[in-house]
Amino acid sequence: MTNGNKFDLEERLIDFAVVVSEIVEGLPATRMGNYLAGQLVRSGCSPALNYGEAQSAESRNDFIHKMKIILKELRESLISLKLIERKKIYDLQIVNKAKDECNQLVAIFVKSIETAKKNNTK
Repeated sequence: MTNGNKFDLEERLIDFAVVVSEIVEGLPATRMGNYLAGQLVRSGCSPALNYGEAQSAESRNDFIHKMKIILKELRESLISLKLIERKKIYDLQIVNKAKDECNQLVAIFVKSIETAKKNNTK
């Protein structure tokens, strides 16, 4: 996703949260559907909100810590999406697109954390 020619991670995280919210709203009102909805709405929306906090980190270590929280939440979201996919309780095409975006975001944050750690030792 781009904003003009500039890569905008915040917008991608917000878009991911919106897709997650659409999936959550469409899950069945069963025990499993409700459980996954609760978990996914928290873990899928948290990265966008935590990214705002990371941008205002008080130190490089604080920034790295907040980025790790984002990564943890994205990985949790990915597992929830896989469960939804395997249970076949939501449109698989939309779930697969959400999983793909989540995987891309995970890769971005892994690399960002590595870079921040490397820069922290300089």
